[in-house]
Amino acid sequence: MGGKRFAVLLCAEDSEYVKKMYGGYFGVFVQMLGEEGETWDMFRVAGGEFPDDEEIKAFDGFVITGSCSDAHGDDAWICKLLMLLKKLDSMKKKILGICFGHQILCRALGGKTGRASSGWDMGITKIHFPPSSAKLFQLQAIKMPTLLSLIECHRDEVKELPPKAEVIAWSDKTGIEMFRYGDHIMGIQGHPEYTKDILLHLIDRLLERNMIMEAFADEVRANLDLQEADNEAWRNLCNKFLKS
Repeated sequence: MGGKRFAVLLCAEDSEYVKKMYGGYFGVFVQMLGEEGETWDMFRVAGGEFPDDEEIKAFDGFVITGSCSDAHGDDAWICKLLMLLKKLDSMKKKILGICFGHQILCRALGGKTGRASSGWDMGITKIHFPPSSAKLFQLQAIKMPTLLSLIECHRDEVKELPPKAEVIAWSDKTGIEMFRYGDHIMGIQGHPEYTKDILLHLIDRLLERNMIMEAFADEVRANLDLQEADNEAWRNLCNKFLKS
């Protein structure tokens, strides 16, 4: 009783593997962000399940997941999600957007998204932070690194930031890896919630759907063996933002 309450807005269908191993993507996010005393709920927004106005008021923050859908698409549920995000912004609710969530937040606030001109970004990527990042995350007691490695899996990107938003991280391939909008909204293009196992499973699924080539998949797998993502640092950053 009395603990904070958060909602995961699930924008993807769970694969049988992720359901079996992790309790679905909801389970993945709760494992990364959940702490004792908190309540976490899920709304399958890709399936048309949305919180009503009274439910919205009860939540301290929202997390928007990745998706196989395009954030620049006009599916009925995407249009409804855009309206919800505009409402949450007007209420100054804390919102953390991951991958598709990062892109749809950008669009809801007036920015632009689309296919990345450089194609798929998949694997472990080095993310660059500006010198001012420690202040942005209110981490004065912690020495903020200028580089953090992050698992990526996307072929879309933020093309143009919303007015008043600021870039807070970039990579050699993606100019807007992270953005902040006021003190209540943050987007991350990569996947701090992913493990290598989840990414390897996703590579297999993309191959089955002929969305990537076998040679590219082999290259990504080989590079994964050589690198590690800074998952604990990302967990701390996400929790600091969402719960402060």
